[in-house]
Amino acid sequence: MTLRMKAGDAGFTLIESMVALVILGIAAVGIIRAVEAHIDQLHQLDRRAAAQWVAENALAEARLRVPGSETADVAMLEWRWSVRTRLTRSDDPDLSLATVDVSPQGTSAPIITLRGFVDSGRISK
Repeated sequence: MTLRMKAGDAGFTLIESMVALVILGIAAVGIIRAVEAHIDQLHQLDRRAAAQWVAENALAEARLRVPGSETADVAMLEWRWSVRTRLTRSDDPDLSLATVDVSPQGTSAPIITLRGFVDSGRISK
């Protein structure tokens, strides 16, 4: 048995092709928006990781008693950071509580706040 096709049945019509292209275009816009949102989230994660490293370095400097480490401007991973370290008394007289705030330079809101303890250098009995 042989099938015979008419001349008009050999493919998609122009309207069917246009509808398919519109559907693909709408799907592509949704995919592009999702990819852009993902890239923005990765960028923010990179900034937070760099700020965390800056805070850990500032806490280490406070433990080593590096002069001038209370406030500093630091560059790390192509970003500039403002670092503020505060030492306050704790319940233990041999330890001070260090609070390190790291914010992007030019802003006041910290991205990262790190707390840790610093030896006061005294020996109590």
